[in-house]
Amino acid sequence: MFLHFFEPMKFKSLFFALVAASLGIVGTHSQGKKSYVIGLVAKSQGNPVFQAARVGAEQAAKELGEKYKINIKIDWRTPNEEDAQKQAEAIEQLVLNGASGIAVSCSDANKLTDAINSAVQNGVPVATFDSDAPASKRFVTYAIDDVKCGEEVMDELAKAMGGKGVVAILAGNQNAPNLQKRVQGVKNAAKKYPNIKIRDTYYHKETPQDAAARVEQVMQSNPDITGWAMIGGWPLFTDNALKWAPGTVKCVSVDALPAELQYLRSGHVQVLLAQQVYEWGYRSVEHLINKIHLKKNPPHVKDMSELVRVTKENVDQFAKNWEKWLPK
Repeated sequence: MFLHFFEPMKFKSLFFALVAASLGIVGTHSQGKKSYVIGLVAKSQGNPVFQAARVGAEQAAKELGEKYKINIKIDWRTPNEEDAQKQAEAIEQLVLNGASGIAVSCSDANKLTDAINSAVQNGVPVATFDSDAPASKRFVTYAIDDVKCGEEVMDELAKAMGGKGVVAILAGNQNAPNLQKRVQGVKNAAKKYPNIKIRDTYYHKETPQDAAARVEQVMQSNPDITGWAMIGGWPLFTDNALKWAPGTVKCVSVDALPAELQYLRSGHVQVLLAQQVYEWGYRSVEHLINKIHLKKNPPHVKDMSELVRVTKENVDQFAKNWEKWLPK
């Protein structure tokens, strides 16, 4: 499906050089400044975590542009809904359009590895964030340790449940490698708690509405569930998604976006483990500019990000971050 990338090397290099030159993008000078275009391919337009990543990328472009006296443009090429094939096509199009570098959060690593490798082979470095394609030729990934994340979710939930009860795992897209690892982390940690039973892992389309409907459906079928380990905060992006009385069912979730914070305040959720979603965009652009402008590689392929624990006690303080991360 990427046949045009497999021409003989000399013709391939010439072709892309001509495309870049004709578009006047890569390594050009605008009013005396060198210019770069960074393609940003997140999983879905509607997910607030990726909106925050986009804001972070735009801010990095502004600040690094001023710092290094260069022009940096962010080319946002994210599908409306999760679709790995559309992500692969976006990467291909960015290369054809002469992008200087690309950052991508992979909906399906298997479907994106070839596209990433083709970009790299044609001189366009690729960074991943949030969800990696570990078998690809990407030069860096910025993300949490997903197995550890799942373990932290389970440990916090077990504490809230008093070490006993029935747990459901809410897990999003079954093909996303980062989410698979988080599920494994939840199950690993659950082995420490003999009086906690994992009922099942529940996958769903990653929209707030689909996730909330999944939770409600599972609760109706399994009224004995007393704890939810949410490895993503999808249902909490909507109002009134958790139908139980506060505290009767315990819940620990990943992410701490503004819409989710109301569930901490109401007592429906006991702990949120916040990913540094703004930094997904900021750090990805920083890594790419380091590589393409400063010719510097990161010290490690994995740039690990820590989770931030948010509870009813510090929720108001944490909420102030969003004034920067998602300005109105």
